[in-house]
Amino acid sequence: MSFGDPNNPYGQQPQGQGQPQQPGYGYPQQAPQGVPQQGYGYPQQPGAYPSAPGTIQANNGYISLHGLGTVQVGSMGLRFAARLIDAVAIGALVWILSFIGAAGVVGAAETVEDCTKLDVTSQAYSDCVNEQAAAVGGILAAFFGFLFLLFIATMLYEWLMISFVGATLGKMAVGLRVVKEATGGKPGLGGGFIRWIIPMAGALVCGIGQLLVYLSPFFDSTGKTQGWHDRAAGTVVVKK
Repeated sequence: MSFGDPNNPYGQQPQGQGQPQQPGYGYPQQAPQGVPQQGYGYPQQPGAYPSAPGTIQANNGYISLHGLGTVQVGSMGLRFAARLIDAVAIGALVWILSFIGAAGVVGAAETVEDCTKLDVTSQAYSDCVNEQAAAVGGILAAFFGFLFLLFIATMLYEWLMISFVGATLGKMAVGLRVVKEATGGKPGLGGGFIRWIIPMAGALVCGIGQLLVYLSPFFDSTGKTQGWHDRAAGTVVVKK
């Protein structure tokens, strides 16, 4: 009687002797030498970018947007430079409007006369006082009209340029544009207005709220550098 190998009581043939080695259950097969190993279910390709719109790419400064493909997110340094240029442009506009407003106020002030030289009991005195009251009303109207015109001009500058162009003069100068995150297109009147009104509402709190809105992109943990006004308007600032 022949007995089997005491070290192999069940008579199994060792691997590598006459039969191919089978992979163990629960363990992935090793890729052949020279072929990159793929991850479970998702091939890893160096340099590939995700195709899902709005998907940030590992905080590396790029984002994939519908209709635009992969674009670079605008940095805070460029956005700050754009704000400075816009401040100069708006400052020039304010200076021009201030000159026009001052001319109107001076013209209205020239009509003011001194009524104290007249007899207070005379009809001429009463007529003079009425005329000066009207003149003062004209001065106040010119002053508040100037403030309203200044507000409208600054609103239209930011609102309309962002809505229809996607950039102010400052953003154009540094190569930035504002686009809708969902479509990659221009923000439009609604998105442009929301993006403008939120910082302006913050300015009512002694300017602190406006400053926080403009600094809010620093608090964005998604890597898209979106401020609170961007999130409300559904926009993102990217490089051209």
